[in-house]
Amino acid sequence: MAKFIFKMENILKIKRQLENQERMAYGEATAKLNEEEEKLRALMARRMEYEAKAKELVSGNLKLAEITYNRNSINVMKSLIRSQMIEVQTARKNQELARKKLADAMTERKTYEKLKEKAFENFKKEVIYEENKVNDEMVSYRYHSSEEEI
Repeated sequence: MAKFIFKMENILKIKRQLENQERMAYGEATAKLNEEEEKLRALMARRMEYEAKAKELVSGNLKLAEITYNRNSINVMKSLIRSQMIEVQTARKNQELARKKLADAMTERKTYEKLKEKAFENFKKEVIYEENKVNDEMVSYRYHSSEEEI
């Protein structure tokens, strides 16, 4: 029996490896996005604490130095939140880019797997054709051999 050999098996193997690398890159990008979003949530919670403290400071005895320090802290937090939002957007874009690369890698791998399946189907057809050809020759040989005996 003939053995099936796919001529582009090395390419298919490389495509699978590339897909795995892209899958890992996508996972890393997603983890980075989650990390940046968590930092943003922490900054927002801290800002809320400063704002709550500002309300306390204004309602109680007025201590101008503490109120000024608190307002400065709130402004710094607003600035940090804006820059963190930019980081989150960058991480989202990187994640989307990684997702697209992963989708492309999967498409390429699937294309080569389809080529392999088609090549295997053709191989099976050729094997069946060859077997039928051998069977026909044997039947023809037996038929002619039996005629000669008569």
